[in-house]
Amino acid sequence: MNLVIGLSLLILFTFGVPIAISIILASIIGIEFFTRLPLLLVPQQMFIGIDKFPLMAIPFFILAGNLMAAGGISQRLVDLAKSIVGRVQGGLAMSCVLTCMMFAAVSGSSVATTFAIGAILIPAMVKHGYPKPLAASIQASSAELGVLIPPSIPLILYGVSTDTSIGQLFLAGIGPGMLIGCALIIFLYLFCKVRGYGKDDYKDSTGFVISLKRAWAALLMPVVVIGGIYGGVFTPTEASAVAVFFALIVGGFYYRELKMADMWPILRQSVISTAAVMLIIAAAALFSFLLSRTGLPAHIAALVTSTIESPMMFLLVVNALLLIVGMFIETSAAILVLAPILTPIAIQFGIHPVHFGLVMVVNLALGMITPPLGVNLFAACAVAKISIDQMLPWLVRFVLVVLACLMAVTYMPWISMGLVNIFYG
Repeated sequence: MNLVIGLSLLILFTFGVPIAISIILASIIGIEFFTRLPLLLVPQQMFIGIDKFPLMAIPFFILAGNLMAAGGISQRLVDLAKSIVGRVQGGLAMSCVLTCMMFAAVSGSSVATTFAIGAILIPAMVKHGYPKPLAASIQASSAELGVLIPPSIPLILYGVSTDTSIGQLFLAGIGPGMLIGCALIIFLYLFCKVRGYGKDDYKDSTGFVISLKRAWAALLMPVVVIGGIYGGVFTPTEASAVAVFFALIVGGFYYRELKMADMWPILRQSVISTAAVMLIIAAAALFSFLLSRTGLPAHIAALVTSTIESPMMFLLVVNALLLIVGMFIETSAAILVLAPILTPIAIQFGIHPVHFGLVMVVNLALGMITPPLGVNLFAACAVAKISIDQMLPWLVRFVLVVLACLMAVTYMPWISMGLVNIFYG
């Protein structure tokens, strides 16, 4: 049965059937032809998959990100980032990374970050002489920080699917997010120096004090959300609702850029994005249930533990597997299908589930900037109005930088576990 389900998925993917629909159809084929279970099990298991309280955080964080993009928060974060690094050569490119790091701390979505920040900075970089494909590549690579720096939707999904503390995962995401952000900034500084880009980036930057006064309310949001979680005021799920309320207050009443007329498009886009994510979660829950009945996870665990002896080799094999998977399967679906299989094996090798979760998410985040499925690439291309093939020659450099950071996160657990050990012991 496993072979037939795998072949069905491969065929459906080849014909361009959406991932969630492909998983559902392959599962139905397995249930109908290889088990005696009723098809009523399909909607039942799909509902069970999304009937989990922590998943409530997903629609709220998506809505909060959209409210911030429409409420003027993203523009003020851009201005603040430009005031910090915009006065050096390549400062505009570095501002893109820095802004994405700040926006990631309040949105939780890389695609939302791409659209919100890219709509401002890609035209600005082009205006200052950066090639349009390079500007789009910088934006797409920087936006993947949206799934690492908390709050993070993929980290929520990993926590739910493996019964791992979401609070600890959020805390563990800060180190890898900062590492990748700083590595991209250093690379862009050196790259722009060598290539001669961004010599006049200082022209549009404002004073730091002025920018900070304009952006202080936006910067307060991650402090409230993350501080509330680790201060024990509210749970990560409750924090998502607080983020929505805060975005409404700041964008609507403080900055006064969020109007009632904007609410319907924002809500509509949030519902569409939430529905897409939830359908993948429901489909993955059905698929995982079916795989568990076949005993495939146990067989894979036995095979891996009998052929691989060291944790370092296991992590290397997992990274190679996830790099390939991330190119073809959407991040949420990959986490929901593979995390319940791989995490118990990692624990057998003595790898902390929180550390392994960050390895998975950082690795699969690479899939967001690698074809053919890279969602950040499509979003950046839509903003820049170019094709993906124009970006590829520029994109390779950024992929290599993130890949080097992935190796560091994989084999230096303190990068992700340092804050967790301080707070949780």
